[in-house]
Amino acid sequence: QVQLVESGGGLVQAGGSLRLSCAASGRIFSIYPMGWFRQAPGKERQFVAAISRSGADTYYADAVQGRFTISKDNAKDMAYLQMNSLKPEDTAAYYCAADSNRERLMSAAGDYWGQGTQVTVSS
Repeated sequence: QVQLVESGGGLVQAGGSLRLSCAASGRIFSIYPMGWFRQAPGKERQFVAAISRSGADTYYADAVQGRFTISKDNAKDMAYLQMNSLKPEDTAAYYCAADSNRERLMSAAGDYWGQGTQVTVSS
């Protein structure tokens, strides 16, 4: 059974940085693309970033391009989201997800999801 567990969220001032981690069971990251999503209160879940199975290709939402970096370590079954220059509008619950199909993953329809970690950016 695949399980994804996020960690690393917290409260940070605008302009600060956080690094989110996602731990996977079942060696899923070595065979599936994975991604990060976020959901603010009263809003739909939105795509943040994705990375290919090999890690060679990365994809970002326009809102985070140049500030966030997605990476993963297939040997450790870990994925990361380095978030720099954080803004109050980045405040949300952040979720990691995985799916065998990258397009399905990036449309927030992936098969596997974590429980989320809260990121709050104060102004």
